[in-house]
Parts: sequence; structure tokens; C-alpha cells
Amino acid sequence: MDLLYLLFSLLLCYLFFRIWKLIASKQDKDCYILDYQCHKPSDDRMVTTQVSGEIIYRNQNLGLTEYKFLLKAIVSSGIGEQTYAPRLVFEGREERPSLQDGISEMEEFYVDSIGKVLERNQISPKDIDILVVNVSMLSSTPSLASRIINHYKMRDDVKVFNLTGMGCSASLISVDIVKNIFKTYSNKLALVATSESLSPNWYSGNNRSMILANCLFRSGGCAILLTNKRSLRKRAMFKLKCMVRTHHGAREESYNCCVQSEDEQGRVGFYLGKNLPKAATRAFVDNLKVITPKILPVTELLRFMLKLLIKKIKIRQNPSKGSTNLPSGTPLKAGINFKTGIEHFCIHTGGKAVIDGIKNSLDLTEYDIEPARMTLHRFGNTSASSLWYVLAYMEAKKRLKRGDRVFMISFGAGFKCNSCVWEVVRDLTVGESKGNVWNHCIDDYPPKSIVNPYMEKFGWIQDEDPDTFKVPDAFM
Repeated sequence: MDLLYLLFSLLLCYLFFRIWKLIASKQDKDCYILDYQCHKPSDDRMVTTQVSGEIIYRNQNLGLTEYKFLLKAIVSSGIGEQTYAPRLVFEGREERPSLQDGISEMEEFYVDSIGKVLERNQISPKDIDILVVNVSMLSSTPSLASRIINHYKMRDDVKVFNLTGMGCSASLISVDIVKNIFKTYSNKLALVATSESLSPNWYSGNNRSMILANCLFRSGGCAILLTNKRSLRKRAMFKLKCMVRTHHGAREESYNCCVQSEDEQGRVGFYLGKNLPKAATRAFVDNLKVITPKILPVTELLRFMLKLLIKKIKIRQNPSKGSTNLPSGTPLKAGINFKTGIEHFCIHTGGKAVIDGIKNSLDLTEYDIEPARMTLHRFGNTSASSLWYVLAYMEAKKRLKRGDRVFMISFGAGFKCNSCVWEVVRDLTVGESKGNVWNHCIDDYPPKSIVNPYMEKFGWIQDEDPDTFKVPDAFM
């Protein structure tokens, strides 16, 4: 009897041990954000209204028609006059960029951001197990990842990934790479560096679809520390709940809407097609179809299904009211209350139209899109790093509380739509992050008006006649 009791006890202990190991192994696969640091370039790189006028006037390929187009684009872009551009623009060398210009721009970013986030968390560069770098429009040899390893003297066995050409949604792709590595390796620390190199890619021609990129894209970047270490879990800020990546590269219309190419004069630029909104909408819809069941409660999904069923019944009873021929440009309405499962919406600052489109599609309020709108106004479209400036705004405004869920949505060339949900694992409402890029100006946001002064200064261009137009000295 005693022997039977002993065997039963051993079996029970073994089962408890196996269950504990299973739970522990799953926990080791979780992906946490330990900290992040957005880059704030120096004030001598700030693009004011006056600087913008000087840059435009230097381009000898532009005429009155292009001036009018640029003025309309800048005024309606949602971008203010405190964004940042690469140094060569202020030196008047945008038509003659060198490889070193792009590398120096990236060095300025990663020396600042990576250095700050490592120092703040008292982490040595040799503690980094995984390094993922994404800069779409600069490919150098050695790679940017290798340059970071050399600068910080990282270990020989660090796992390295250097991504190029992945567009504005690349930072979530980088996070996805880290997440998948964490499934195999436990107790690791990862560093993601996300930015964009504008220096070699400033367009100096007169193709409208390429000039538009100069109006939207600005300098920036972010370094993100991620981990699945148990010892660091209590220090973490966010936990990754789910991620969905949608790629429409197989569709010719989507594939060709954002392309780096040469114009008729051989000048390289980034082409933004007129069909871009349509491609973005398609990718967004397909992405929502997959991620919605993962992030919303069953009750909301059932309510939506019931609503669709009732609508179909009404259409069958009265087909004349079931027409789906909507006018061109009509915004997509999801018909689902995303606020039943999401507290905060972190939207890519691709432009005012992108933000407004998502606002209408998800039926969001001005409060919901304020972080994205203010980020676009203050920092512009910083490509793949823009999401982290939006997240930093939420943190600086003390919006993020433990248990809140943050829905990140990004778009990129290809055409891609990537999204994910983060859970806030500890209160971030105390403004504890000394490295928040918004700390110096958060009390000024949102301003009473985000109307930029370009129309006030250059509005006279709209009344000019092409036959008599002459650039006055005041414009220069």
C-alpha cells in the first residue's frame, strides 16, 4: 500500500512538472517590448516654411504649374513646419547626393537612438542576441546592420537581419521576425532599428507623382528593445498579442502603385500612383478580415453577423434598396465596433488622406486619431518608424494604462498592410520615460489649429499667369 502511494505521488509530481514546463515554455515564446527610443534630429535640420520655399526654388525643373501643385499638396498634407530633413538639403546638394550622405544620416540616427535606449535600460551591446535593421531605400556594403555591430562592438554570434525595400510597414515585419525567433529560442534580447534614408532619394525632377514624396517624407527613426526573458518581464511595457501581414504583390495594380523608378530625364524618385488609395483599401480590408476575429469579443462578432443577416433579408425583400454601386471615393465602413476590443489606435502617418480613411472605415473619433494626426503634423511621415512616434504621443499624453490594447496599422509598397495588437502590461500614465521624443513639446499638443502657414506665405502663386509669371525676390 505504501509503495502504491509512493508511485502515485511520484506520478502526480511528474504530471505537475510536465504541466509547469509546458506553461513555462509557452511563456518563453511571448514577445515583449522592453523599451523604445524615437529619434529627434537636431533643430538645424528643421523644415520651416522659408526653408521649403528655398528648396523648391532651387529646383530649376519646376514651373508655375508645378509650384501650384506643390502648394496645394503641402497645404493639404497635414504636415507642419517643425519636421526634419537630411543635412544635404540644407547644404543645397539634394541634386548631387553621395552614398556617404545616406550612411551619415543613418549613423546620426542609430548612434543617438540605440545609444540612449541601451544606456537607459543599463544593457550592454554585448547582451543583444538578435539585431534586425530595416531601412528600405539604402543598401550599403557592409550593411547598416554590420555598421551598427561594428560601432557598438556586439558579440560574434548575434543573429542579424538587414531588410531593404520593405516600405513603410517594415517595422512590423521586423517585429514579426523577432517574434518567430522567440518561438524557438528562449531567454533572448532583441534590438530592432527602423528608419529611412532620404538623402540619396530626394527627387529633383518635375514629375508630380514623384514630387509628392518630397512633401510627405521626413527624417526619423526608432530603436526598439524586445525580449522573452522572464527576468525582464516585469520591466516590459507591452506584450504582443497577435499580428497579421497582408501582401498584394501578386496583383499588378497594387504592385505598381508605389515604385522607385526613373523619370523621363533619368532622375530617380519614388512614384506614388493615383490608384494608391484603392490598393490600400483592398489590402486593409483583407487584413481586417483576418485580424478582426483575433481581437474582438465574440459578442461583437455575433452582433455584426446578425446585422448582416438582417440586411440580406431586407435586400431580398426589396432588391431596389440593395444596390452596392457607391460613388467613387466613398469610404469603406467596416460596420464593426472595434472599440469593444481595442482602446487605442496607432495609425501609420502616411498622410492626411490615410488617417482620415481609417477614421471613416473604423468609425473612430477625433480623439482616437489625434496621436496620428499630431505625429504627422510634428514629425511628418517618417516611413516605417512613424508608428512609434504615434505610440510615444499616447504615452506622453498619459493615455496608456495596464490592460489597454493598442491596434497598430501600417501600409507599405508592394503593396502591404501589416497590423498587430499590443497589450499594455503596466501603467504608462506617469510619464516615466525620460527619453520620450514628445516630452519637450507635449503640452503644446494638440494646438488650436494645425493649419500650416504655406498658403499665407505663398498663396499668391495661385493668382499668377503662366505667361507673365516671374519669381520675386521675396520667394527666395
